[in-house]
Amino acid sequence: MTIKTLLAVLTDKDTAAAVMQAAALLARRHDAHLIVAHPLEALDIYPGVAVHIPESVYESFRRSQAEQSTALKEIFTRHTHAEDFVSEWRLLSTEAQTAADRIAECARSADAVVMPAVAPGRNAAFHGQMLDTVIRTAGRPVIVVPADFKGDSLGRSVLIGWNGTREAVRAAHDTLALMQEGDKAHILRINDRSHAMEHDATTADLAAAFARHGIETTLAEVAWETGGVAEMLNRSALEKGADMIAVGAFGHSLVYDFIVGAATRDLLRHLELPVLFSR
Repeated sequence: MTIKTLLAVLTDKDTAAAVMQAAALLARRHDAHLIVAHPLEALDIYPGVAVHIPESVYESFRRSQAEQSTALKEIFTRHTHAEDFVSEWRLLSTEAQTAADRIAECARSADAVVMPAVAPGRNAAFHGQMLDTVIRTAGRPVIVVPADFKGDSLGRSVLIGWNGTREAVRAAHDTLALMQEGDKAHILRINDRSHAMEHDATTADLAAAFARHGIETTLAEVAWETGGVAEMLNRSALEKGADMIAVGAFGHSLVYDFIVGAATRDLLRHLELPVLFSR
């Protein structure tokens, strides 16, 4: 099965071109219907604070939203006007919902979602929380794209982070939907225990399953190092010439992630390639 409905989310001008580049590559390759959405943020008013908000503030906010929407639609048009695949532009009104909840709702009818990585700036915390929520709640694979992405391929050579968990299984099979015969899958097991990979039946079975689809598959294992998972995945992807990384996301509870910190967030903070997150 391949992807036929793709959702790309544009949040700001600094990251929009990278998201559109990645989304167009996938839509072109799979002849997918591309929906490009921009969530309209609501002006946060706290009811417990008795402060009069002048109409000029609302007007300035609406004008800023309109200007940003126009700029993002121009980037959307620039990347799609000469393409053969079908594309559409949507403004997502958040109203009583958060932007993240509205994106997750829209994503549930898509085969995959493309979103920008968090860019430094005043909205970094907001966008980080948005990514966190969409990855956790949409139920769809989310491909997060770094702001400087200008690649000419995506999903043809993929490094798959593997540990046999449910989330890793989802990531592997979501990745398979993006691939075609002749593509390359590099299955990497990051081992924090001292057992040999040849004794890990699930890794070998996964490689065989990919090979049956005509995917050229390699297996590797690395031991846990101080640098963390993100560094090892990025380094291994560079060594393999991969154009994307795929991993399971947020394999622990919200409480665990809050107290201990998640490998998912480490990777989100250090994106060097597009990364597919599945949960």
